[in-house]
Amino acid sequence: MIAVEFQGVTKRFGEVEAVAGVDLTIANGEFFTLLGPSGSGKTTCLRLVAGFDLPSAGRILLDGADVSSLPPYERNVNTVFQDYALFPHLSVGENVAYGPMVRGVGSAERRRLADEMLALVELSGLSDRRPAQLSGGQRQRVALARALVNRPKVLLLDEPLGALDLKLRHQMQIELKAIQQHVGITFIFVTHDQEEALTMSDRLAVFEGGRIAQIGTPAEVYESPATEFIAGFVGTANVLRGEAARRILGHEGLFALRPEKISLLAGGESAAPGARQVFGTLTEIVFAGMVTRYTVAIEGGSSLHVAAQNLAPAGRAAFARGARVVLAWDPIHERPLAES
Repeated sequence: MIAVEFQGVTKRFGEVEAVAGVDLTIANGEFFTLLGPSGSGKTTCLRLVAGFDLPSAGRILLDGADVSSLPPYERNVNTVFQDYALFPHLSVGENVAYGPMVRGVGSAERRRLADEMLALVELSGLSDRRPAQLSGGQRQRVALARALVNRPKVLLLDEPLGALDLKLRHQMQIELKAIQQHVGITFIFVTHDQEEALTMSDRLAVFEGGRIAQIGTPAEVYESPATEFIAGFVGTANVLRGEAARRILGHEGLFALRPEKISLLAGGESAAPGARQVFGTLTEIVFAGMVTRYTVAIEGGSSLHVAAQNLAPAGRAAFARGARVVLAWDPIHERPLAES
């Protein structure tokens, strides 16, 4: 039940090793995300699956068959790009029907397939419009319908939501996941946006320096980051090491503690039984809508960041700068990290 497999894949561009010995398996019907900063190797891996680039070493298997040296048109995959790549001189319906036309499908069946895909992406009735007459979100839906109409084994999505505004991007994240579940096709999604990866993925691979730093479900990667890099890239984290870890946690090493796992208490309040607690002074307060972000200075020169949900009525600040506070958390949230 494996749709895509990387076996020791390396890709070099001259002396630059963009991908270094990647091993990866992606299951049939999985929404799998390649997440990482620019230059980490995620987009190169997508291009290797598509056939736009060929590996310098290793093998790539699609549905169990080695496609490492095959050109793109001989691979049962399609790609959705960030810039949509629609044909401006064709109507929406003609854009979606282009793939079936190339395959020799008759005009009536092409129209039926195009209408079916446009209905799937909620664009029924717009088949006669040109791409220039559509919004950015609508053009992205057309690109998705065009990529899905031939029912590829794998759909590759190269940061397809990057050109959309924030609200529309959030809406499209939910819709894209719903479409993937409906069609049951394997989606491989590339992004540098950790929120997108956490929202949509069944599993994700975090890339760093051409290698996979961690693979897991969104909850696994977020709650149990393997390295300091992942703790900081996927969400935000307080990273404690050496003397700071010994003073705050009671033992040395390298640890991550998520800001939302920490409770902020007034000086006279008591922490829950079994909680670890430290005392500090509030040095920064930032209102961020759903949460307020606090920075608390701890004795010895360290600081901890806290994220607290805004439950009090507007304008009723629970804390002020300079206040003496207690930070409390369950020690189970202290996650040991490997050095990046």
